[in-house]
Amino acid sequence: MSDPSKPAKKKVSARQATAGSAKPLAVTAPTLAPLGMDTDALLSDIQRHLAYTLGRDRHTAATRYRYTATVLAVRDRMMERWKATHAAYYQADCRRGYYLSLEYLMGRTLGNALLNVELEQQTSEALRQLGLTMEDVVEEEADAGLGNGGLGRLAACFVDSCATLQLPVTGYGIRYDYGMFIQKIKDGFQVEEPDHWLAYSMPWELERREYIQRVKFGGESEFYEDEQGDVRVRWVDTKDVLAIPHDVPIPGYRNGTVNTLRLWRATATEEFDLAEFNAGDYTAAVRAKSAAENISQVLYPNDKSENGKELRLRQQYFLASASLQDILRRWIKEHGADFTTFADKNVMQLNDTHPTVAVPELMRLLMDDYRLGWDDAWAITTKCLAYTNHTLLPEALEKWSVPLFKSLLPRVLDIIFEINARFMRQVAYRWPGDGARQARMSIIEEGPVPHVRMAYLAIVGTFSVNGVAELHSRLLQEDLFKDFHALWPQKFNNKTNGVTQRRWLGLCNPRLSAAITETIGAGWATDLSQLKKLLPHAKDAAFRKRWREIKRANKAELAAVIKHDCGVDFPLDALFDVQVKRIHEYKRQLLNALHVIHLYDRIKRGDTKNWTKRAVLFGGKAAPGYAIAKLIIKFINNIAAVVNTDPDVGDLLKVAFVPNYRVSLMEKICPATELSEQISTAGKEASGTGNMKFMINGALTIGTLDGANIEIREEVGDEHFFLFGNTTEQIEKLRPRYKPQTVIDGDAALKRVIQLIKSGHFNQVEPGIFDDILGTLTSWGDYWMVCADFADYVKAQERAAQLYQDQERWTTSSIINTATSGKFSADRTIEEYNRGIWKLDRVVALPVS
Repeated sequence: MSDPSKPAKKKVSARQATAGSAKPLAVTAPTLAPLGMDTDALLSDIQRHLAYTLGRDRHTAATRYRYTATVLAVRDRMMERWKATHAAYYQADCRRGYYLSLEYLMGRTLGNALLNVELEQQTSEALRQLGLTMEDVVEEEADAGLGNGGLGRLAACFVDSCATLQLPVTGYGIRYDYGMFIQKIKDGFQVEEPDHWLAYSMPWELERREYIQRVKFGGESEFYEDEQGDVRVRWVDTKDVLAIPHDVPIPGYRNGTVNTLRLWRATATEEFDLAEFNAGDYTAAVRAKSAAENISQVLYPNDKSENGKELRLRQQYFLASASLQDILRRWIKEHGADFTTFADKNVMQLNDTHPTVAVPELMRLLMDDYRLGWDDAWAITTKCLAYTNHTLLPEALEKWSVPLFKSLLPRVLDIIFEINARFMRQVAYRWPGDGARQARMSIIEEGPVPHVRMAYLAIVGTFSVNGVAELHSRLLQEDLFKDFHALWPQKFNNKTNGVTQRRWLGLCNPRLSAAITETIGAGWATDLSQLKKLLPHAKDAAFRKRWREIKRANKAELAAVIKHDCGVDFPLDALFDVQVKRIHEYKRQLLNALHVIHLYDRIKRGDTKNWTKRAVLFGGKAAPGYAIAKLIIKFINNIAAVVNTDPDVGDLLKVAFVPNYRVSLMEKICPATELSEQISTAGKEASGTGNMKFMINGALTIGTLDGANIEIREEVGDEHFFLFGNTTEQIEKLRPRYKPQTVIDGDAALKRVIQLIKSGHFNQVEPGIFDDILGTLTSWGDYWMVCADFADYVKAQERAAQLYQDQERWTTSSIINTATSGKFSADRTIEEYNRGIWKLDRVVALPVS
């Protein structure tokens, strides 16, 4: 290990080491003419890459290789703009932003890239001349397995918007070899299979080995005196891991800007231990390599075990340390080791609590590696870092045991203890003698095994703390982080989430986006508020007819997917009722399932007068260790099996659980959805973004006053939103005296539903399998208020069914939902982050030449 107390040895290249006093040759890059953006130039480059880069001919040119050749031809054109953007940022010496996220749910890249760099038609024609369709080629691309839900998809939307708004923002993440998992459904159960999304490589990325960073683990802290006699600390006897950057281009929408998403891959510092190998112990020789590579092997390991917890903490530190070292490397290259203006030129956004270890790590780097004093390092850290909170669930606010932290990151833990000691003095000055408050606010949670509260560390070490919807931000201030808000009210703010309309309307719904552009112009692609121009057209019968025809065509495409994946026929004249999202009790897929049983019960009893046909679609993954969530999936699939095969039901009701919910599947689901289920227990969903995607595509929402639902309803109006359920305040008042069995006994419809489940009607050959489902609803207390909201939910569903029978009114509401969705663009969100937190200047990319 290097000794920070000694001057570093000057590095020389192999050429310099053997060339005596000869000066190295100056090498300049050749000046190349810009690549053509026409079909012929693109076709020529696809064929060139196919023949020379990939070494294929007409006998071996499978569609996969043609996909890769197409990507490389498109990437070449993006590379010109990528380098020009990079040069513009250096030339401007601008303030830069960095987005640190453990997840980026990017989905497929090709379609989005072609849309943003305006190469759709040319590429489609080039592929046609090769005997392929765009659909053939796009289907060869795997969804990038870099996230597992809304957090990662939001990060993907955000980096897209940053590039579109021409903000100098770099994303940092981890290049996981395996995604969350591929979900198969066998006998109704979720079965997890490895998601090796990198099996055929990732042609979009560019490995940048010249920027490798070294990340430390283990070892111990050692005190020493530097040349000036000052006592300093260094981290010694560590087991290091190398972080290799892989850069992915993020193109802005038709503006010449291409930003960077830098993903870190972990590898060992040495391929193997030569001494062990020579001694004949090959397993021991490669052990360090395997241990290092585990860090970027799998997205979010199950943390139920101690090994899982250790790996997750390793991942979080690996991301934070490699990224911060890279940011400091770039600073020193441009400005030297003078950090006087560092905080003026850099801002880092922590996407949830996962990268919070960046707070003490930036302190460590500034103090140990660059010899700043505590006060100077703390001033820089607390002016550079900002924190976004994404959850109201206390169990999701990460805590790490002190013993685990000490074994993995002893020097970082030293700094956390010092941060907390200084913070506790600040709390004591503010509230003298209030020991209870000090214990509540301490970053270190005392107990038999003390823990580090990462969310508290994030609040203390950053200058901004934001929630992601107005209700969420208010609840953070009034409840979860109440003490911190009392101390630092100026830190707290709201930034309501948004989604990128380029992917979630322009790319995924080409029929509707074309109709909108023909009607109001193309400006909505970069200014979603322009969709309000659609409002007058909601009164136009011809426009409504076209709107319905587009929806029906989209429904037909989704119905084909459901038939293929689930074997279920969705009638096109049925209401497409959709709930797709991570399976979690608070999201209440169970409430939706109970409503399906209620509808089934009505059909069996002959209560079908004025019936509205309904096709109910579920989708989503349950965490492998989340038993109840996995049981809910089984429950839904068993209900579907009964409903879909009962001859009394026919086309009146269809149910399907589509496996392996992912971005590319959502791109099919979203345009076809007519009723969007956003039914979480009030006060539990931070924001949601699926609700926004559905709204933009003209779905009507049935939902509680939770997360961004509140703001969606404010924008669209109560008439076009099916509201139900107890509010956050009502739930808190109800909870102490709540008895679900009393509710069940007083509601005949719910009582019949519960009785059907108890009778084993949905599990006739699997007795007792759903006892825990019944337990959550009854004897276990119904924490998520499913029974409490059931009756009101049924009434809201009846309102939706009634409105659907009047297709003219339903279409009007659908158009109004799209027209009023402008607030929910990620561009607006990012503009608010920039105006209130980042304060970056727009930088226009240099012309490609």
